[in-house]
Amino acid sequence: MVAALTVMGPAGAQQMAITIDDLPMHGPLPPGMSRLEIAASILKTLKAERMPPVYGFINAEEVVGDPSSEAVLTAWRTAGEPLGNHTWSHADLNAVSARGFAANIEKNEPALRKLMGDEDWHWFRYPYLHEGGTREKRRAVRAWLSEHGYKVAEVNMDFGDYLWNDPYARCMVKHDDAAIARLHDSYLATADEYITVFRRLSQMVYGRDVKYILLMHIGGFDAKMLPELLEIYRKRGFTFISLQEAEQDPIYKDDPDEGSVGGGAQLEQMMDARKLEYPKNTKPFRELENTCK
Repeated sequence: MVAALTVMGPAGAQQMAITIDDLPMHGPLPPGMSRLEIAASILKTLKAERMPPVYGFINAEEVVGDPSSEAVLTAWRTAGEPLGNHTWSHADLNAVSARGFAANIEKNEPALRKLMGDEDWHWFRYPYLHEGGTREKRRAVRAWLSEHGYKVAEVNMDFGDYLWNDPYARCMVKHDDAAIARLHDSYLATADEYITVFRRLSQMVYGRDVKYILLMHIGGFDAKMLPELLEIYRKRGFTFISLQEAEQDPIYKDDPDEGSVGGGAQLEQMMDARKLEYPKNTKPFRELENTCK
């Protein structure tokens, strides 16, 4: 590992698209909150902040288990936000064959056709960012996606936002306001740290800032924190663009063409392919795991 993280200045006019995974539901529900209320909160923030279109990546199996959650997808579309494919059941490519994975993607398509109509729903986000543990599997899935008109919605900014949703729900049950305040602070601090981390990776791989794509999830704490999170990115000099605009950056044509069980963001995959050492970075895994237990 690199001895220390290089401190980087403001990003200037750097651009980033926001994407949200696991619609219609992610993580446990905080008490007194519905799935639709979580979505409505996120949509309200996106509108208030005048954000460009934000793709929500869906797992339509959830609607079968909880028909009421279809209202989340309907609300997303009513707000004018687009939807993309995240597989039917949030399938892990490490655990299924390439053929089985393709079938799981295809099973998600009727819901997307119904909700998106003639709009562009052929964007695919790999669950867990697992793109194939072997080169052969990776190539097979990529070939299937290309043959079926899909573009891969890569990730190039990530701070593990999902990690805070479980402890937030636990703390809400316990009415532990002090713990929730700590979650608030660590969420924003970690997001801020990983701006620097991923900008550093971008410089190491490409010698410049790329057009970033942020991965988020439709969780209760994410909904609560989204206004302040967007403020942090703006203070660091970011402006927001659509997924389509972000992927006009030529770096998204790069493919490390290597199997990886761990997967990861596009910049991380390129770092691994080039055998570059990562700058130091931390996430409060243990602290979050133990909070409000």
